[in-house]
Amino acid sequence: MTAPADKDSAKPSNFLRQIIERDLEQGHYAQRRWSGQPGDAAAQQAGAPDPARIRTRFPPEPNGYLHVGHAKSICLNFGLARDYGGVCHMRFDDTNPEKEEQEYVDGILDAVRWLGFSWEANGSSHLYQASDYFDFMYRAAEHLVSQGLAYVDEQTPEQMRANRGDFSRPGVDSPFRNRTPQENLVRLRQMRDGQLADGAAVLRAKIDMASPNINLRDPALYRIKHAEHHATGTRWCIYPMYTFAHPIEDALENITHSICTLEFEDQRPFYDWLLDRLREGGLINTPQPRQYEFARLNLTYVVTSKRKLKQLVDEKHVSGWDDPRMPTVVGLRRRGYTPESLQLFAERIGVTKAQGWIDFSTLEIALRDDLDAKAGRAMAVIEPVRLVIDNWDAVMGEGHLEPCVAPVHPHHPERGQRALTFGKSLWIERGDFEETPPKGYNRLFPGNKVRLKYGYVIECTGCDKDASGQVTTVHAQLIEGTKSGTPGADSVKAKGVITWVGASDAVAAEVRLYDRLFSVPQPDTGERDFLEEINPASLSVAQAWVEPSLAKSAPDQKFQFERHGYFVADRKDHAPGRLVFNRTTGLKDSWGK
Repeated sequence: MTAPADKDSAKPSNFLRQIIERDLEQGHYAQRRWSGQPGDAAAQQAGAPDPARIRTRFPPEPNGYLHVGHAKSICLNFGLARDYGGVCHMRFDDTNPEKEEQEYVDGILDAVRWLGFSWEANGSSHLYQASDYFDFMYRAAEHLVSQGLAYVDEQTPEQMRANRGDFSRPGVDSPFRNRTPQENLVRLRQMRDGQLADGAAVLRAKIDMASPNINLRDPALYRIKHAEHHATGTRWCIYPMYTFAHPIEDALENITHSICTLEFEDQRPFYDWLLDRLREGGLINTPQPRQYEFARLNLTYVVTSKRKLKQLVDEKHVSGWDDPRMPTVVGLRRRGYTPESLQLFAERIGVTKAQGWIDFSTLEIALRDDLDAKAGRAMAVIEPVRLVIDNWDAVMGEGHLEPCVAPVHPHHPERGQRALTFGKSLWIERGDFEETPPKGYNRLFPGNKVRLKYGYVIECTGCDKDASGQVTTVHAQLIEGTKSGTPGADSVKAKGVITWVGASDAVAAEVRLYDRLFSVPQPDTGERDFLEEINPASLSVAQAWVEPSLAKSAPDQKFQFERHGYFVADRKDHAPGRLVFNRTTGLKDSWGK
């Protein structure tokens, strides 16, 4: 069992940590028992004392790929369990057979593992799915019916909607509400046995049609769906509603703290009502779970609606769920984000009940803070123009190539050095030369001296142009004795320092320059179609030259391209002989500047 967090190294406090610490101090769950697997009251009470001090869960529906908001929830639920000597269950809420696929199940499990978390604890796996509990859920439904707490309603969906009322008027009782428990049991079993068509009836809780909380106006518990389920096949033709299934799943799994986002706050009274009724009937273990809500992640320049993310994929606005512009975990991973950066981001933004917006730059800052110490350095020329050192042959000898070295990481000398080759012909960035420089420009222009990083100081003499006026070659003179790392390196002062790669050993690479997918901070909140807010410059592709050390780079390997930012070797397309790098983020936030 994981030890509880040491108070001296505890994470920053928040209201959830305070609740958990209070419950532990009061021993609220100390007497609970656990059979070793989910089960009803009898099964759990026959078990041993629960080895987990708390139990949380991460319960996605397998109808899409996880996004950055889910990553926050994963870090929160698994992190709290880790810090307080508990266990976090990995559970699929697979109660909607028409939208769920095994592809999404596999993708979700992979994302949780990649983020650094596991559902293995105390020698067993805590991987579950709601469909595991369909038998118990139906048993609970029959219990509610037999106690006069639920009934089969055969109104049309339109009638139920009209009779539900609204915030200004109470609901109207269904004409089927006063059937006897025996009549309702017969009808419920007919629903279960496939004798009724889709939409012909629903099972509803009998609570209060005049409740000011509309969620308590006889909410639906089961609906009829003659659809094949990815896990249970065609065994069932009735499926529980999420609001009915979720608290039951928590109860069977001995969850202590059921943590969800604020949109479920209005559902908490039904959550408690249902578990109270099942506890009174002796069906579930005690003490029962409690639900707590926190504000969901609202990140600028991002859409996190699964439906809209799927629309982006289906309509080919992006290349797939793992497009590096997508806020999905697979997209962020392909973009070059690390698990540690997402964990750091989740920790920094904290947990509150107040809704608000987190600027996207906060995520990028966490990423830079993580990559700075990890990413090896390299030089790349993304928009190349040739530089020719005209006096090279006279000074260094015809055809001479001068070896240069640079650190793999400036703060970690133990990581070694990388080899570069300096010669007469080099590649430099087109933006590092201006024939007529603006004020304050310290790079190459006729008569100005710059240092080629890790190489020599040169003095620009001019350029060649083509018929359209485009610069094709920049010319310069080598200043002898100024090689970096030699005694004469500081003999000539140069205000500017630029990067380069040698034409003799440069390696061609495709560089994909990704930016934010949307051009407005809140693309999913205005009156305009969110598709109209797509940033047309969210991707550009450059044919670049990179230093030879990158020729053997592996997919997912991360680098800081000096002066340009952080890049990652694409995990799908990068291969020997075809180098493909994705821009992860710049060295600083330059959006809109």
